[in-house]
Formats: sequence, structure tokens, C-alpha cells
Amino acid sequence: MDAMLLIGTRKGLWIGRSTDRTSWKLTGPIFPMTAVYSACIDTRGSSPRLLVGTMSEHWGPQVSWSDDLGETWSEKQGGGIRFPEDAGAAVEQVWQLTPGSRPDEVWAGTQPSALFRSTDRGETFELVRPLWDHPHRPNWDAGYGGQAIHTIVPHPTDLERVTVAMSTGGVYRTEDGGASWAPHNVGIKAYFFPDPWPEYGQCVHKVAAHPDRPEQMYAQNHHGVYRSDDGGDSWTSIADGLPSDFGFPIVVHPANPDTVYVFPLVADSDRMPPGAQPRVWRSDDAGRTWRDLGKGLPDPYYAAVMRDAFRADDATAYGQPAGLYLGGRDGSVFASADEGETWDEVATHLPDVMCVRAAMVG
Repeated sequence: MDAMLLIGTRKGLWIGRSTDRTSWKLTGPIFPMTAVYSACIDTRGSSPRLLVGTMSEHWGPQVSWSDDLGETWSEKQGGGIRFPEDAGAAVEQVWQLTPGSRPDEVWAGTQPSALFRSTDRGETFELVRPLWDHPHRPNWDAGYGGQAIHTIVPHPTDLERVTVAMSTGGVYRTEDGGASWAPHNVGIKAYFFPDPWPEYGQCVHKVAAHPDRPEQMYAQNHHGVYRSDDGGDSWTSIADGLPSDFGFPIVVHPANPDTVYVFPLVADSDRMPPGAQPRVWRSDDAGRTWRDLGKGLPDPYYAAVMRDAFRADDATAYGQPAGLYLGGRDGSVFASADEGETWDEVATHLPDVMCVRAAMVG
């Protein structure tokens, strides 16, 4: 099995292949001069399908797919992801592509904040209208990077249950297949509001969960790192021990639900690693204690890592240590083949990295 790495940037997609996850061969750019904010390696079925969400200044947003590991690409003529005419909106960016819990199901999160569902492996999408028509939506404001649904967490066994997160707006969940939605932000702070504990309106940057323990969820907030032990009904801070509670990504180990990783930045007003020393912080006890990992990462380093530019692969399913991958806004990409203990440089001087995805492929 080889490792495959998708790197989405503001100016196209790069694909990396490696036999040892330390030395890499890159190809690209694919979709040159097109922003790639989302990517997915869907390993369900007999062969992997690659999906990317692109945004062309000329052609607009699109979801493209490849069934031959990136050799050729297809897309729906006219765009596979569009609002219905009566919605009064247009897709500005595809921020998230996530395989669903049903066969051939793929979810997409967009800017403006909307959720779309595909039943044909990501070729066409339909708006999840009840979330779009939610009475809270007029009050979902844009964060610094825009107003978008950037996180989609389908429940692995309850097919009717899906959790989403947005900036701003917070965490919402459906338990009836999308027919109704409710906010789930109890315990998540919104320090920028007069009432810092609102029902909704939080600027949640990312939510992650492990399929073996879906009720245990983690959230990286706009200042705040949290864990939920009840599927998002309530949240508890786990930021003690970190150098900062601000950051964008949060990653759960693919084989251990209690192991979680974050990449702290100083603050919302200073979006650089503390002390210009980039560190991945790891907890092996669900956020109760933390330790920093940075061997092989550059020092000094001043770039941020975005919410979808830090990811784990699925190597543990093949008896290998988990691989971790992160990309910076300076165009650097790093990989760890030993669960974050050491890091190797995959690429440098790429355009601004917006997302990475990795998986083992044949």
C-alpha cells in the first residue's frame, strides 16, 4: 500500500505519493489558479474516489471527482452543487466534503453556511433545506474567513444523526435525517458577545470525533478547546496545559479516541505559533494532559495552519502507526509517520495551503 496525500491550495491541487511516508513525489498543480478549500479520499467500495471542492473566479464553484487516483477528473456540467433558485443565494465556496454513513452518501458544507447531500458519491448534491430555512440562520454572522459550514460529522451507526459546525453559528445536530436541527453549544464560550454563553453564535473552528466512540467529541473554538462526552449536548474545557487556547484544527487519532492533537496559535489578533515555535500538542487522555511535539518542524515559523490543513491517515487499519499531515499558510507541508513524534518536509513554497487529506491506497 502507498500513502496518498491531497494538498488543496488557493491556486490548485497537489497530489503526493509515498511508499514510506517520509519521502514523497508530488504532482501538480491540478486545477491551476483555482482555489481548493476541500478534498476527500473516499475509500469505501471497491476503489477509492477522490473528491475536491474548487472555486474558479471564472467558472464558479464545482465538485470534481477522480476514480483513477487523480489521473483523470470528471465534473457535472453546470456545476454539481448549486442552490435552488428560490433560495436566493449562490455557493461561494465548498468548504467541506465528507463521506456519509450510508453507501454512496457524501455531505458538503458551503459558504454561505449551507449543507448539501449527495447520494451518488459526490456527483450531484441537493440542499438540506430545513437547516437553510432554520430561524437562527439570519443571525449566523461571517467570521474572519467567511460564513461557512466547515465541519460535518455523520454518526457511524445512527444514520439519522449528523452534527455540523459553522463559523459563526456554532454546533448544530439533527437526529431525524436533516428534517430538524437544534444548536448544541452548552459550555462553549463566545467571548466576543455581551453574553458569552449564548445558545448559538459561537465561532467553532473545528469538531472531530472517533467512530468507535461517537459520543466523545472534541472542538477547537475561537479561543477554547473542548470535549463533549454526550455527543455534543454539553462541552467542557480541556485547554489547561496548552500554551494557547486559540487555533483552527483538531484531529483525533484514527485508532484511539482518547488521543487528540491541536496546533495552537497565540491569539485571534496574533495568528502565529507561540514564540514562533511550531508545535503539535498531543493528549493521550482525552485532553486532561498535553505534551508538545515538534522534532523536524522549522524554527522559527510564523505561519498558521487552517482548520482542514491538519489530518491523520488510515494507516493503523493496515498495522502501521498513524500518519499525520499539516500544511501552513506559507505553502509548507509536513508529514509524520510516527504519530507526531518526528516530522519530515513534504513540500515548500506551495501556495497558501487550505486543506490536506491522506489515506493508504493500492
